[in-house]
Amino acid sequence: MNEADNVEPLVEEIARALDGRSFEVLYVDDGSTDDTVSVLAALQKTRPWLRVLRHAENCGQSASIRTGIDAARAQIVATIDGDGQNDPADLPRLIDHLAATAPTVGMVSGKRMKRQDTYMKRLGSRFANGVRSRLLNDGTTDTGCGLKAFRRSAFIRLPYFDHMHRFLPALMQRDGYQVEFVDVNHRPRLHGASHYGNLDRLLVGITDLAGVMWLRRRGRRPSAVFED
Repeated sequence: MNEADNVEPLVEEIARALDGRSFEVLYVDDGSTDDTVSVLAALQKTRPWLRVLRHAENCGQSASIRTGIDAARAQIVATIDGDGQNDPADLPRLIDHLAATAPTVGMVSGKRMKRQDTYMKRLGSRFANGVRSRLLNDGTTDTGCGLKAFRRSAFIRLPYFDHMHRFLPALMQRDGYQVEFVDVNHRPRLHGASHYGNLDRLLVGITDLAGVMWLRRRGRRPSAVFED
């Protein structure tokens, strides 16, 4: 939401990273009130592979991810944050890594190296990741990285709730899928401001964590069913 200054550079970087491949870019605008939509409309005129999906109002990151993956046409779908801190050059590695794995691997998640955030944000993230990882035992040390690649068929099976994006590895594992990790680059934010603070993330995270723990106790689903 409200990433007008980041839109064009990000779209151009994604296109360069995926040059030579068959791809589409779905930009989900989460109810922006700045010039994001008009910038996207101008970009679409010369980029037929760019699709723009707009929420009538702000619905949050989880809803935006769900909107994009629901609308995607490919069997493997990668996500990236709109603030420019994720490096699009890492997208091919995540996509190729997932494509080379067995169907039992539902997602490949990025793990940010040398994070370019404030000390307090890094500290809050480290604490939250530590608590979540200990309680869910999902093997994830960086659930907040926006760079991820999914098998679309696996993602759309997941239970949807607000803030689910923070628990995607655990939810995938609940459904019987494996999750693998790839080190990715991280960059400083050049334009705009973060939409998250440590306190608000902590408060909603406690409730959501309890909910995910309850879901995991309710049992697993098989990642695939075969009939002999």
